[in-house]
Amino acid sequence: MSASEDAVGVAAGEIVPDTKDWTWVLERACSDCGLDTPAVVREDVAGMIRANARGWLAVLAGDESGLRRRPRPGVWSDLEYACHVRDVFRLFRVRLALMLDREDPLFPNWDQDETAVAERYGEQRPSVVAGELAEAAEALAVAFEGVAGERWQRTGSRSDGARFTVESFARYLIHDPVHHLFDVTGARV
Repeated sequence: MSASEDAVGVAAGEIVPDTKDWTWVLERACSDCGLDTPAVVREDVAGMIRANARGWLAVLAGDESGLRRRPRPGVWSDLEYACHVRDVFRLFRVRLALMLDREDPLFPNWDQDETAVAERYGEQRPSVVAGELAEAAEALAVAFEGVAGERWQRTGSRSDGARFTVESFARYLIHDPVHHLFDVTGARV
């Protein structure tokens, strides 16, 4: 959920599910975070993942009570956003492997909001999340570094019908952690 979205009418502690179709970032720059996703060079994604992870490690080094505090009802805390990014890195590593190993796979559905509740994102330890996020980012970066040639054009689809090549998948992926770092820090790309 983007910090820029309204959470009107949400009880304290509840999060408004993000139902936006974010695939539009493949067509134009994001006016919020500033990332020009269509201009991202696919071979640069691994380095962008690592740089983004360093930004999250800086965030997670902050005051623990501050990391757990939600800026307003209906908006994730910095810690919850960091847990989400860690899980995005993990999920996209699995999905990338599916695209590279299988013919046009259909990705299992993932409900990010359900995961946040089930995994109790707001109660996790920031130091543990930092280590897990760094590990997940590095594994994903290495996986993208291993893609070459025609493998960038392999395909896969989400359960909602969104279809990706490995190349468009890489661009789509990088917007998520970059945008969420903007949600937390306010720093545009």
